[in-house]
Amino acid sequence: MKLHFATVDVFTDRQFGGNPLAVVTNARDLSTQRMQAIAAEFNLAETTFVLPPKDPAHAAEVRIFTPKAEIPFAGHPNVGTAFVLARAGESYGRAISGDRLTFEEIAGLVHIDFLKENGITVGARLAAPQSISIGEEISVEIVAAACSLNALDIKTDVHRPCVASCGAPILFAELASRDVLATACSRPEVFARDLPRDRVVGLHLYVQAKEQSRDIQARMFAPQHGIPEDPATGAANVALIGLLAKLRPEADLDLSKTIAQGVEMGRPSVLQAQAEKRDGVVTATYIGGRCVPVMSGTVELG
Repeated sequence: MKLHFATVDVFTDRQFGGNPLAVVTNARDLSTQRMQAIAAEFNLAETTFVLPPKDPAHAAEVRIFTPKAEIPFAGHPNVGTAFVLARAGESYGRAISGDRLTFEEIAGLVHIDFLKENGITVGARLAAPQSISIGEEISVEIVAAACSLNALDIKTDVHRPCVASCGAPILFAELASRDVLATACSRPEVFARDLPRDRVVGLHLYVQAKEQSRDIQARMFAPQHGIPEDPATGAANVALIGLLAKLRPEADLDLSKTIAQGVEMGRPSVLQAQAEKRDGVVTATYIGGRCVPVMSGTVELG
């Protein structure tokens, strides 16, 4: 069996920045076990597998795998997969055209708008498949231990560390300063003990500190998924903008933030996050950014 793939760097305007993604564009005949093995072979934060849609009104069914597990939703895989299909112009013989497409995923339908310049697709923006939901609080002591910090380094005036989700449950903690964020270092043994894969996808740390036109600086650790640190996490940041909008006192609000991630890894990423709030309810959240093609090729399966 011969599979075709492309890799792209997502949430960046230059190669070897942002978050790399592998997209297998003809995965129709693959088993779940084969998909997981291929994702482990690529060993990127995520690999996507494009299948024909169950509903012909949609562009494709997309399955997303980390090196260790399938996940129901993620941001950079959707943005990057949409970009790859737009560049190809078709999927399973059906044209990919216009300004929007819809993917079928475990978390639900993901609606994506293409970002274009002079008629050429340069990136994409997605609407989260689920409304923001706030789950359990997790102690500052666990969070501090998981990222090698002191409990006093974690801010709790806006919110205590908590799980939030727009399709993937992620633990969020605001830190006291940019310097504290830079020193964070994940401890996999703490994740394995206190933050297992069935509890959260990972830990998203952030600072609301404006720096070089960026409003928020963030880092994301998900060692239980085989991701020591993620350069850009759309699912986390789309939930973060929803969380921040929900916590704001305004009943009606349009909130936009430019988020930087991956800086400490040498893979700087820029994500544009938006949330809409009406009558006290967050009604929509969005995340988007630019993409750059890197490689293409085939996988030969025996």
